[in-house]
Amino acid sequence: MTIRTILVDDEPLAIQGLELRLEEHEDVEIIDKCSNGREAIRSIKTHKPDLVFLDIQMPGFDGFSVVQGLMEVEPPLFVFVTAYSDHAIRAFEAQAMDYLMKPVEPARLADTLDRVRQRLAEKRGVEEVDRLKEVLAEVAPEAAEEIATASEGGGEVASNRFEKLINIKDRGQIFRVDVDTIERIDAAGDYMCIYTGDNTLILRETMKDLEKRLDPRRFQRVHRSTIVNLDLVKQVKPHTNGECFLVLDSGAQVKVSRSYRDVVARFVH
Repeated sequence: MTIRTILVDDEPLAIQGLELRLEEHEDVEIIDKCSNGREAIRSIKTHKPDLVFLDIQMPGFDGFSVVQGLMEVEPPLFVFVTAYSDHAIRAFEAQAMDYLMKPVEPARLADTLDRVRQRLAEKRGVEEVDRLKEVLAEVAPEAAEEIATASEGGGEVASNRFEKLINIKDRGQIFRVDVDTIERIDAAGDYMCIYTGDNTLILRETMKDLEKRLDPRRFQRVHRSTIVNLDLVKQVKPHTNGECFLVLDSGAQVKVSRSYRDVVARFVH
């Protein structure tokens, strides 16, 4: 597996230093080097790399502006590289794979690349399964149906595309929340209230974007502004007008509106 990589930094010596350290990793192929944010956006859209090492402080478009400029395309994995530690929280908010301080330490870089390899292997595994499904749907419909049924049963590959940990900045701190502990999520505009049973955290993200990161076999919207972890539902209580309440492990009760009741019924028996 080759990791197609782009380096972005306005300092030539910084690029040279990182390039030198990456030579020790034979699976890393540097396909382009950019000296500013505008070049980076054009290069990423053209080359579609797997990984981008991105300096944060650059004249004009900084590293965060580069990430924002790629919202309409499928982004690569980003590793932010900077001399300033005070950007760490924003880096995690931008869903970066990692955050490296200059000068980059070889051992720290090796750890980052191990995480990148794991994420790419998971992504490529899912893509291979999707391609296989498309081919089977044309030449062997019965086999395709069997694979689809197996995936609905909880196949390991299918679950790899969803987040297992979510970084949440709240009250000036970064919390790494295991999604297994999330009981429910309530929307409040562009903010999400994440309930983990014994704690409540605030995440700035839309409901639509957060849904894409969670496994729909476990996390289902039961109301226009509420997502519930179905694994933590212990009781269903019927209510009037075709509505019902879900009683969660913590004792909290969540109303299921009529428009979402059929969805929940497929998972909760």
